[in-house]
Amino acid sequence: MKLYRAQEILKSEEKIDVELNGISVWIDSVDPEKETAKVHVELQPADSRVVPVDQLQEVQ
Repeated sequence: MKLYRAQEILKSEEKIDVELNGISVWIDSVDPEKETAKVHVELQPADSRVVPVDQLQEVQ
């Protein structure tokens, strides 16, 4: 995923499905300088991690 798309998804009012390695995640924040995103596994907000934005995939 591109950095600008991760930022759009974060700001979106709609639910946009995103996956990390085939697992559904929510984007909590985006760091444009490091090109990373803090994400958590859907329904498990305590399971968060920081990953490179390019590892995220939007589900169409």
